[in-house]
Amino acid sequence: MSRLGDRIALVTGAGSGLGRATAKLFAAEGAHVYVTDIDGGAAETVVRDIRGTGASAQAITADVSRGSDVTAMFRAVGAAHGRLDVLVNNAGLNVRGDFRHLSDAEWVKIREVNLDGVVRVARDGFALLRASGRGSLINIASIMGHRGLRQLVAYSATKGALLALTRGLAVEYAPFAVRVNALAPGFVETALTQRALRNPGIQRALLESTPLRRFGLPEEIAKAALFFASDDASYVTGAELAVDGGMSASL
Repeated sequence: MSRLGDRIALVTGAGSGLGRATAKLFAAEGAHVYVTDIDGGAAETVVRDIRGTGASAQAITADVSRGSDVTAMFRAVGAAHGRLDVLVNNAGLNVRGDFRHLSDAEWVKIREVNLDGVVRVARDGFALLRASGRGSLINIASIMGHRGLRQLVAYSATKGALLALTRGLAVEYAPFAVRVNALAPGFVETALTQRALRNPGIQRALLESTPLRRFGLPEEIAKAALFFASDDASYVTGAELAVDGGMSASL
C-alpha cells in the first residue's frame, strides 16, 4: 500500500542529490510530485526517470532566491490542484572557506538560498498547505546547525537558523493542520559534498567521528523525509530528526 497515495508534493532543489532521491521516493509511494530546481534541465531529467516507472511528476524551473519564481511556482500548483499536501524545503548551497575571508557577496549568496529562500517557500506555500487539511512542511537542515567545523561557519549559521525557524513555524502553523519538521542529515554522498569527502584527510576525520563508520546515501535521507510526509508522523510537529550515522551523538 502506498504511503502518499493521491497526495500532491513539491520538492525544491530536486534536480540532484537529496532532493532527487526524495522526489523519486515520494512518486514511488503514490504522490504526484513537482520537481523544482534552478536547473530546469536537471528537473526534467528527474521527471523523465519518474515517469519511466509509471509514476507521476512535473518539472518547474525555479530559483528560490527569486520571489517571482516562488510566486509562479505556487501559482502553477494552485491552479492545477488547489492544494499542496507535502512541501520539502531542500534547495541549498555551500560556500567553503575560512570565515575571516568571507566576502559580503559570498555571505549574501548562501543566505539568500539557505535561509531567505526557505523562508519565502515556507511562507508563500502556506495557503496551499492549509488547503490540504493535512499539510506537511519538511525543512532540510543539517547537523552542522548544532556543530562547528572549519570553513563551514556560514553554512552552519544558516542551518542553525533553519532549525529555529522550524520550531517557530510548527507552533504558528499547527492551528491550521500543517505540521512542520526538520531533517538534519550528516555527511551524505552528493555532488555538494563530493569534493570534501574524497579528500583522504577529511574523509578519515569524518568517518572517525561517525559511529556507523560510513557516509550516508541520499536514499536514506529520503526515507526519513517520507516518514515526516506520511500519516505515520501525524502527531509529529516541531521535531528535528538527525540522520547522521550517530555523528551528532558522538564526542
